[in-house]
Amino acid sequence: MTLAVRRVVTGHDAEGKAVVWIDEIADHPTSRRPGHASHLIWTTDGSPADIAGAQDMGKHQTGRPPPANGALFRVLEIEPGGEPEMHFTETIDYVIIMSGEINMELDDGVIVVLKEGDLLVQRGTIHSWHNRGDVPCRMAAVLIDATPLQGVRA
Repeated sequence: MTLAVRRVVTGHDAEGKAVVWIDEIADHPTSRRPGHASHLIWTTDGSPADIAGAQDMGKHQTGRPPPANGALFRVLEIEPGGEPEMHFTETIDYVIIMSGEINMELDDGVIVVLKEGDLLVQRGTIHSWHNRGDVPCRMAAVLIDATPLQGVRA
């Protein structure tokens, strides 16, 4: 699976003028299971976010959720028949289906079919992704650290 995603990151020069700091094909891939690939585009490790830093936060080591009080921006691609995995993060997620189609299954068995152009706001729910189509599904997701649910999960 080849997931090629161009990322453009702006910044400021020494005089405070806006500049393009990074313009490249993202090269920080991860794969959590067969049929799944993703690239971290950017992450922040606090709020408000540091917009003056000189570290490429697209190459930062991070897990599935963002750092405490942080956020992450990731592009994922799930192949047809890719291995699903029930999971959750204590985050609010903004997901954009860029291409293809994906079934989101919730822990109670409810399935929602999401198609190209659909938008999802996911609020810490247990879910899994199933690509039952015949083309890869590409999604962009922004995960923002959230207050944990009280009394819902052990």
